[in-house]
Amino acid sequence: MSLKARARKLTLIEGVTAGILFGTAAIFIRFLQGLGVFSIAFWRLIIACCILSVILLFSGKLSALKSHGLGGLKDFFILGFLLGLHFIFFISAVKDTTVLNATVLVNTTPIFSVFISTFLFNLKPSRLAVVGIATSVSGAFIIAYAEFMVTASNVSITGVASSFKGDLEAVLAAFVEAIYLNYGKKIRGEKAILPIMLPIYSFAAVTVSLLSPLGAGVAPELPTELGIILPLLGLGAFPTAAAHTLYFSSLSNLKSFETATMALLEPIGATILAAVLFSELPAPLFIFGTALVLLGIVFIAKGEKEPALKKINRKS
Repeated sequence: MSLKARARKLTLIEGVTAGILFGTAAIFIRFLQGLGVFSIAFWRLIIACCILSVILLFSGKLSALKSHGLGGLKDFFILGFLLGLHFIFFISAVKDTTVLNATVLVNTTPIFSVFISTFLFNLKPSRLAVVGIATSVSGAFIIAYAEFMVTASNVSITGVASSFKGDLEAVLAAFVEAIYLNYGKKIRGEKAILPIMLPIYSFAAVTVSLLSPLGAGVAPELPTELGIILPLLGLGAFPTAAAHTLYFSSLSNLKSFETATMALLEPIGATILAAVLFSELPAPLFIFGTALVLLGIVFIAKGEKEPALKKINRKS
């Protein structure tokens, strides 16, 4: 296996691991119903900053932050601003529309990312990668539908008509994330992952804190109840500090739309955890949707090999 192929395999593992860990977010947010959108977004970012700071301090790499310069700070500010907006829009969407709509619409990130990569950065996906994205997105839609059917059969739902505001927030969350990944692709290729994620998370937290008075009317509140603090720590550690760092790291050898597709593993991880922790068994249709998501990811993993194979065939 060549060095490039080995590096791509490693980043695929990073992306898949991130996608699975993203599924813990829904579990932790379930315990944070009494906390506002901006407070959840702000504290998960602050906790992630604290975790990365400790890691950088004990690894002796904290000094690497000094080498970024003013140009680097501008890039980190833009990325932090986009990430902060993504968190605000997505958490708001979960509160303002149905879980089905929020899940489906935020999972359109790979589609937005393909268009941005193609028309702005001239990075066209292979045919197999396009098929993979379409297959995985379809699988995510089916998983969301299966989840909705289980919910509808267990509880009496009134007013299931979606909120246009929440739907729009979910679409904006997907669109902002697609811009974030495309913009971050070049920066990730030039710098080590931990020293760049700390300023990104920091600027994202600043963005949330500055927008909180506009969106919520107040600054992010400081939680004091243990029942709020513990799930908030989990939210900051697993789907943020761990998962999102791996997610961004995978951009080193994956295109933005490939990385975005890895996040479609989120509903699979969330459903499995819900089954284990809350005995919420998924519908049989979930298995079919999961198979499509995994099949699509396999297509994407293989898709990059197409150009190389064609080149070899021409030489022979």
